[in-house]
Amino acid sequence: MSTRTEVSEWLPDSRREAERRFDRLVRENRFTISAFFPLNGIVLLVASAEGWLPEPLAFHGLLILSGTLVMRSPLVAGVAPVAKRKTVAAVGLLAAYAYGIEYVGVHTGWPYGRFEYVVDLGPALAGVPVGLPVFFIPLVVNAYLLVLLLLGDRADGGLGAAAVRLGAVIALVLTMDVVLDPGAVALGFWRYFEPGAPVLGGLLSSAGGFYGVPLSNYAGWVLSSAVAVGLLDWGFDRRALRERMSECEFMLDDMVSFVLLWGGLNLWFGNLVSVAVAGVIGAGLWRTDRFDADLIASQFGEGS
Repeated sequence: MSTRTEVSEWLPDSRREAERRFDRLVRENRFTISAFFPLNGIVLLVASAEGWLPEPLAFHGLLILSGTLVMRSPLVAGVAPVAKRKTVAAVGLLAAYAYGIEYVGVHTGWPYGRFEYVVDLGPALAGVPVGLPVFFIPLVVNAYLLVLLLLGDRADGGLGAAAVRLGAVIALVLTMDVVLDPGAVALGFWRYFEPGAPVLGGLLSSAGGFYGVPLSNYAGWVLSSAVAVGLLDWGFDRRALRERMSECEFMLDDMVSFVLLWGGLNLWFGNLVSVAVAGVIGAGLWRTDRFDADLIASQFGEGS
C-alpha cells in the first residue's frame, strides 16, 4: 500500500506538471543529450561501418533507435507545451504520410529513386522501419522551427508569407538532406541502385548523383517537405511556437545534434561538401544563439 502511495505521489498530477518535469530533465542534461550522444554515435557508427564492432553490437537497430529518441527529446519537450489536439492529428497524418511514401519508395523507387535498406534500423513492417517517423518527422519540424525563428514576422501572415515559409522550409530540408543522405549511404544504412559511375573524385556521378545519392532523392524531398509544411501550418499555432522558442533555449538542440553527428560522419568518410553544408547549418544555429558554446565550455571546465 505504501509503495503504491509513493508511486502515485511521484507521478505528475497534470499535463503541465509532466511537461515541467520533462523540461527540467532536458535542460539539466543538455550537454549529454546534444553533444555527448551524437559524438558517441559517431564513434559507434564508424566502428560498425569499419567492422571494428562485433555482432550483435554493430549497427544494433534498437540501439540506433533509442539513441535517436534521446537526441529528439529536446524537440519533444520544446513543442509539447504548445501542442493541441490538432497538433497531434497533424503529426499523426505526417507519420502516416511518411510510412506511405516510404512504402511506395521501397517498392517502386518513386519519388526518391530506387533504394533498399541495408542496415537494420529496428523492427520493420513491409520493408519500412517502424521507427521511421522518429527519423523523418523531426527533420522537417526542425527545419520549420528554424525558418520561423530566422524569418520572424516575414514567415507569418498572408499568401506571400506562406509562399516564403514554404520555399524556405523546402530549401532548408534539402540542405539538411545534402548532409544526411550522403552520410547514411557512406555508412551503409541504405543504398541507391544505379546511381551512375562516379566522376569528379566521387562528388558527382554520371547519372546526376551526389556522393552516391541520385538527384531524384532531392526531388522527392521537395514533395515531402511541401506536404509537411502544409500539415504543420494546419496543426500548429505559429505565434505560440515562436513565443515558446524565445523562452526555451534548448528547443533546437536536436538540430545541433544533427550538425555534430552527420557533419562528423561525413568528415570521416571524406564527403567534404556535406561537411561544409553542415557548417553552414551550424552557423545558422549560432546566429540564433542555439549553438551554445558557453554550455560546452562550462562542461569541459567542470571536468578539468
